[in-house]
Amino acid sequence: MPRPIQATISLDSLRHNLARARSAAGGARVWAVVKANAYGHGVERVFPALRGADGFALLDLAEAETLRALGWGGPILLLEGCFGLEDLATCERLNLWHVVHDPAQIHWLASRRKPRAHRVFLKLNSGMNRLGFTPEQYRVAWQRLQELPAVGAVSHMTHFATADCEPGIGEALERFESAVDGLPGERSLCNSAALLRYGVQEPARREDPSAVLGDWVRPGIALYGGSPTGAHADAQRWELRPTMNLLTRIIGVQQVEAGALVGYGATFRAERPMRIGVAAVGYADGYPRHAPTGTPIVVDGVRTRLVGRVSMDMVMVDLDPVRAAGRAADIGSPVLCWGRHLDSELGIDEVAEPSGTLGYELMCALARRVPVQVV
Repeated sequence: MPRPIQATISLDSLRHNLARARSAAGGARVWAVVKANAYGHGVERVFPALRGADGFALLDLAEAETLRALGWGGPILLLEGCFGLEDLATCERLNLWHVVHDPAQIHWLASRRKPRAHRVFLKLNSGMNRLGFTPEQYRVAWQRLQELPAVGAVSHMTHFATADCEPGIGEALERFESAVDGLPGERSLCNSAALLRYGVQEPARREDPSAVLGDWVRPGIALYGGSPTGAHADAQRWELRPTMNLLTRIIGVQQVEAGALVGYGATFRAERPMRIGVAAVGYADGYPRHAPTGTPIVVDGVRTRLVGRVSMDMVMVDLDPVRAAGRAADIGSPVLCWGRHLDSELGIDEVAEPSGTLGYELMCALARRVPVQVV
């Protein structure tokens, strides 16, 4: 029989999370962000559930080709824009919208002659200092785009550096509003964190949420049930559902005495006589290698903990709480690494947090060797 590990992708949860994003967005249109192969879920797998969005946003031309091949005829936005002059021909062929964040991209557009072929989103650096034109450069860049024959509509965009934490979006939003004041064009500001923390469902944070929601919002991690703040409690508060579930089984059991050492490096010492289960999942499957003893995991529907180091193909778990709950806790017992299975749920951010990372990384790290089923 094959190794007993499998990921499942829930289309119903994807649809639910898209509906939650729409609710927070008010009347703004919704980009479904599917970069990084739909956050590790697979563009082809999520497309049936997310095609109710107003557009798709991504990075790679190959992913855009995939969406067109799947039959998507609506807007597709390249979030990092073109990486070279030759990409503009692909944008024309596939009718792709693209972000302009650097003078070189304007220079490439100046060489095109196909009239009004390019719908662009001009990006403001509102404080992230990653991509975009500074407020001082922004209007010059906007005017230059207006003069180019190949450029059609020009929209406005920024990305908030602290939408998921304090001090929030106030200063960046003021910079954006000042930079685009009086300029025509649609606006796109919100990622998942800004949408959920400052959208219409959080009216206490802002009297007029339309100022931050603009014309387009760009939810990413929220579509996949992860918390943009890294806190699982926030995902629950916003009623997001996990879309990726990673399941395995117990493949071995050890009964160890008090003081026995467990795993590579002998980093865990049994505090008492313990029943230790070995589950078929490891860092080669995408489970975080640095997950420490105490990281939550669910065996036979009962929450317990990892013990010792994560191996390439296995983790060790404490089976005593499972036995105490009256469950078998033996070879073949189901193990939920993250997500939802039957009546059990374990937030991906709960698993990521002890390792000092986010659910984003765990989703994107799902290994190719893990079988995936769409349900």
